[in-house]
Amino acid sequence: MKLTRHNGRSGKNGAYNPKHNDRRFDIGNSDHIDQERAKQNVYWDCYQGFHFPSDREQEDRIVYSFEQIEQAYYLEHYAAYCEGQHERNRQTGHSSRDRTPQDLWKDKKTCPEESLIQIGTMESSVPPEVLAEITAEFFEEFDRRFGSHIHILDWSLHLDEATPHIHERHVFDCENRYGEVAPQQEKALEALGFDLPNPDQKPSKLNNRKMTFDAACRAMLFDICAKHGLHLDQEPEYGGRKYLEKQDYILMKQKEKLAVQDKQIESKKADLEALTVRIEDTEAFVEEISDVAYEKAVEVVTDKVIEETHNADFDMVLHQGKKVVDDPALSPKGKELANRIFGNLLQAFSGMTQAISSKLKQLFHEPERKDEAKEPIRKSIREALARNQKKVDAYNAARATDPDQQRKKKNRNMER
Repeated sequence: MKLTRHNGRSGKNGAYNPKHNDRRFDIGNSDHIDQERAKQNVYWDCYQGFHFPSDREQEDRIVYSFEQIEQAYYLEHYAAYCEGQHERNRQTGHSSRDRTPQDLWKDKKTCPEESLIQIGTMESSVPPEVLAEITAEFFEEFDRRFGSHIHILDWSLHLDEATPHIHERHVFDCENRYGEVAPQQEKALEALGFDLPNPDQKPSKLNNRKMTFDAACRAMLFDICAKHGLHLDQEPEYGGRKYLEKQDYILMKQKEKLAVQDKQIESKKADLEALTVRIEDTEAFVEEISDVAYEKAVEVVTDKVIEETHNADFDMVLHQGKKVVDDPALSPKGKELANRIFGNLLQAFSGMTQAISSKLKQLFHEPERKDEAKEPIRKSIREALARNQKKVDAYNAARATDPDQQRKKKNRNMER
C-alpha cells in the first residue's frame, strides 16, 4: 500500500481556495462526490474546533467557513505587520506597495499551503477510522514540533469520494527585523532549525529548506503508520505500472515526450526558418535587446537601493528621536522642540528620493559604465541565439538521415 502526501499553494486560477475542503458549494453538481456519504465527513478549524455534518445540533453551531476562518487568522496575526509596512512605505514614498492581510492570504507566496494525505488507492485503502487516527497523531506531533512557526488552520476528512483522504492547510510565519510576525516560509523553517539539503551550495529551487521539512514530515507519517501495524511501500510508484522496471518506465515516458516534441517542432519549423531569415542583422538585434534589458535592470536596482537606503535612514532617525524624547531630564518644551526637529529631518529624507534616483541613473548611464555592464548581456543573448541555431541545425540534420523521413520524401517524389 502507498502513502501519499502532496503539497501545493496555487494552480492555474491562483491560490487554492478551501471551499472544496469544507464543501461550501453545491456538491450536487459534482459527479465524483456522494451526497449521502458527505454527511460522514469530518471537519476541523483553529477557531470553531470539530464539525460533524451528521450531528444536526452541532452543525447548527458552525457559523464560519474555512475561507472566513483563514482570513480571520490572517487579520488577527498579520495586521500589525501590514500596518508597520504601510508606515515604512509611506515614509519611503512607496504606498502603492501596501497590502492587507487579505492580500497576503490570496498571494501565492504567502497564502496557506495545502497538504493532501491518503493511504492507499481506489482499489485498496485503509479504513477511514484508521486514517483519522493516524492523521490525528500526525497533526499532534506536527504541532508539538513545529507549532511555534507553522500553524494548522483547518483540515477535513473526506469520505464522500472514491478514496478516503484528508485536506490540511497551514501557514508558515516568523518575526521580521522589526519584530513583526509575517508569513514567510523559508525564515520560519530556518528558525525551526531546518538546513538546506546541500548546505555547502546556494539555496535554489532544488536546494531549499522546504525539501528538508517535507522529508521530515514524510518520515513522521511513516513512523506513525508503522506503529499502527501498516507496512507501506516507501518507494514511489511510477504511474501505477508496477510490472515495469523504473528505468523502463522512464525510457517509455521519454519516448512519448520526444514524439510530442517532434510533432511540435514539425508544425513550427516554417516559423523558425522565417524567423532565422528575418533576423539578418544579428548584432543590431542583440544591441536592441541588451539595451532594453539594461534599462530594466537600472530601474530595478535604483528602486531597491532607494528603498533599502531609506529603510536604514528612517530606522536610525526614529531610533535616535525616540531616545532623545524619552529622556526624563528633557522638559515638555524640549520634547516638543525635539519632536519638531526629528519630524523635519524625516521630511528632509523623504524629499531626497528623487535626488538619489537621478544621481544613480546618471551614474548608470555614463557611456563607459553602460557599455561595460551591457557586454555580459550581449554575450548571453549571442550564446542563446547560437544554441537555438544549433538545435535547428541538429534537427534538420537528424531528419535528413532519418530512414522514415527519407522513405516519405521518396514517396512524395514518386507521387509527383
